Amino acid sequence: MLAVRLHAYHEPPRLEEVPEPTITGPHDVIIRVGGAGLCRTDVHIRDGWFAPAVPTELPLTLGHENTGWVHEVGTAVENVVVGDAVICHPQLSCGLCPPCRVGDDMRCERGLDFTGLTRAGGFAELLKTTDRGVLRLPDGLEPAAVAPHADAGLTVMHVVRKAVPLLGPGTAVVVVGIGGLGHIGVQCLRALTAAEVVAVDPDPEALKLAHDCGAHHTVPAGEGAGERIAEITGGAGAHAVIDFVGEGDAPSSSLAMVRPRGTYFVVGYGGELRVPTFNLVLPEISIVGNAVGTHDDLRELIALTAAGAVSLRTRSYPLDAFADAIADLENGRMHGRGVLVP
Repeated sequence: MLAVRLHAYHEPPRLEEVPEPTITGPHDVIIRVGGAGLCRTDVHIRDGWFAPAVPTELPLTLGHENTGWVHEVGTAVENVVVGDAVICHPQLSCGLCPPCRVGDDMRCERGLDFTGLTRAGGFAELLKTTDRGVLRLPDGLEPAAVAPHADAGLTVMHVVRKAVPLLGPGTAVVVVGIGGLGHIGVQCLRALTAAEVVAVDPDPEALKLAHDCGAHHTVPAGEGAGERIAEITGGAGAHAVIDFVGEGDAPSSSLAMVRPRGTYFVVGYGGELRVPTFNLVLPEISIVGNAVGTHDDLRELIALTAAGAVSLRTRSYPLDAFADAIADLENGRMHGRGVLVP
């Protein structure tokens, strides 16, 4: 089969023939890939960001946002059958340790077992996962159309569910970065909270996307953004700021938008935040990190999508055009999410 594989850090991945995955355990599930979302994390993996912390054996098939149809199953698989349309949670978990018992898949004590990072991913024609790693899609949802929900949407749902208790009537939330995650974030916040949603991005097209997704206000990032947020919030700042960028000046400018006793949710990564502790202690500002999400986050997100409350803006690329997709992502030509379709 064909797969996009990374052979060395800081070098472009390449499309090549590789053996098809096979069933080796009773809980194995092999998926015929219908869509594989392209994430900035794939670029970070290529550039070696994870190498010091996450042991990865190269060559590696990339791709952690995967959907498709069940192609083959192990003898103990009961939750899906051949032909079912499914979406794949990227973290494979044991189901038996204390974190798994309470649904915290990302904290599985077996360790990080992440599709497209520590094991072969879905930039390929077939993908091997497990029965715990798949969720059946409701009728009417096409796999390629919802592939980015397997990480982008999942991550958004995870942080939005954390923010929901803070965002009752009369509150304001700022979404920083209206890209593949941010446009989902605006919709989830509108669906699940009563808050006034403010979108911040330097790109006019991204702000238009935010408006189309239901943002109450759109604010160009950069000089003057803080003043505009203050104006919208009556000078107090936002009850919550969700930062999907996490690089450059986004962390410091995002924190400055938070009101006293508010919360700064960090989702994007790559930059750093330097702040005097006094500036957190006196106003009692909370900073909360977020990494991917749980199987239950994915279940609720798919339910929202099936109900029409959340829709994805995607651009499809054939598998052999993966380099074009990566270039579009890196050069800011992708509004929404790119999806490779084998």
